[in-house]
Amino acid sequence: MIRVCLVDDQTLVRQGIRSLLGLVDDIEVIAEAGDGDQALRIIRESRPDVALLDVRMPRKNGLDVLKTLNESGELPPTIILTTFDDDAVVLEGIRSGAKGYLLKDVSLDDLVGAIRTLAKGGTLIKPAVTDRIVRNLKSVSHDFPSLQPADPLTERETEVLRFISGGYSNREIAAALRVAEGTVKNHVSNILSKMGVRDRTRAVLKAIEQSYI
Repeated sequence: MIRVCLVDDQTLVRQGIRSLLGLVDDIEVIAEAGDGDQALRIIRESRPDVALLDVRMPRKNGLDVLKTLNESGELPPTIILTTFDDDAVVLEGIRSGAKGYLLKDVSLDDLVGAIRTLAKGGTLIKPAVTDRIVRNLKSVSHDFPSLQPADPLTERETEVLRFISGGYSNREIAAALRVAEGTVKNHVSNILSKMGVRDRTRAVLKAIEQSYI
């Protein structure tokens, strides 16, 4: 069972999403919050497998929640769920630790698929989102530390990086490449080290910036 925490300041939205997810056998909404302060407390107490997080909320907004939990090492795999298709929010959310981004008009199948992807350790950066990121990277300041000069990625590491950008987990990558999961973990570790980033999402952003993918 995938344990989900739902954070949204609109009661009807929370009720609607909870009812829809209640139709899915392997997902359970275990906690809810209606503002940023509640979100910090509820997420820390419930320790969900996945959090669905609204961006625009009273007290603390979703980005504030992301940053606070990320800095304290308490951030679960989190999907930004919002009505606003805002490039700046996408970029800042991903850089603050979010592993996925969806609009609230998403279908139930896509939402369920996203939750399952994050629960398995994957990320959800849709092609439409990465297209916008590419267009806006030049105007966004970066704080990515990196080796100077960076070691080039091997052909296999580049292949693994492409799978990561598609949201695949280590297990799924291993199955696709017909190698051991431990081998994939080693490749991922090498990729993060060579690119000078601390997580898979930042690796994808930097790979887009440097035209690896």
